[in-house]
Amino acid sequence: MKVVILAGGFGTRISEESHLRPKPMIEVGDYPILWHIMKIYAHHGFIDFIICCGYKQYVVKEYFANYFLHNSDVTFDFRMQNHMVVHQNISEPWRVTIVDTGKDTFTGGRILNIKKYVQDETFMMTYGDGVSDVDIKKLAEFHQAHGKIATVTAVQPEGKFGTMQLSREDHVTSFQEKIRGDGNWINGGFFVLGPGVFDYLKHGEQTIFERAPMEELAADDQLCAYRHTGFWHPMDTVRDKVELDELWASNNCPWRLWD
Repeated sequence: MKVVILAGGFGTRISEESHLRPKPMIEVGDYPILWHIMKIYAHHGFIDFIICCGYKQYVVKEYFANYFLHNSDVTFDFRMQNHMVVHQNISEPWRVTIVDTGKDTFTGGRILNIKKYVQDETFMMTYGDGVSDVDIKKLAEFHQAHGKIATVTAVQPEGKFGTMQLSREDHVTSFQEKIRGDGNWINGGFFVLGPGVFDYLKHGEQTIFERAPMEELAADDQLCAYRHTGFWHPMDTVRDKVELDELWASNNCPWRLWD
């Protein structure tokens, strides 16, 4: 099953970083968050990727074109007509197709633009800006079991702030760390989509997948939710990036399943 990653947006809320590179190429630790997402899928055996690019798409292409150089020792011997030797080259068992789906294309349009690469097969799809410890194999099995066109991973995001418990006399009695939000489920990405999804992308490149297509899939009883109660963290803001960097640097990195 192929994995489609939407990696073409600008990332307005993290423009401090994304004005130089596409949002999925912003690094967590020493690696682009796109790499982290691909490692999650590869850990579960899904290694055939289609990356939907747009804004500064050449940055993504150059990263993978020079993947060995980014991750290996290298010797340049200028005495031998600029001869290059890559030492202990680090390879991944990946197949990566990079598609320029348009700078101003919306999410549904990006999916539509890679139809020829997935053809009539069911495929995975996610965004290039969030990580999770979701069990991708169980997600795929869940999708196959219910027989609908689409599955979305539903998550409950962590609250932004810790809380205080107050007494009737307005004394602070205790503190509580960040907890789950208001109990509602939201779209956490990590979709499984059947080929029938293309019938719902009716407005071409201006289709916003999260609006009419998902609403119509739900109305037609063709959308199921896989509930994930484990770790999930987006990278929408600089604050999110800092939190992910801190987790990566610590011994508490829940999405690092491949070690």
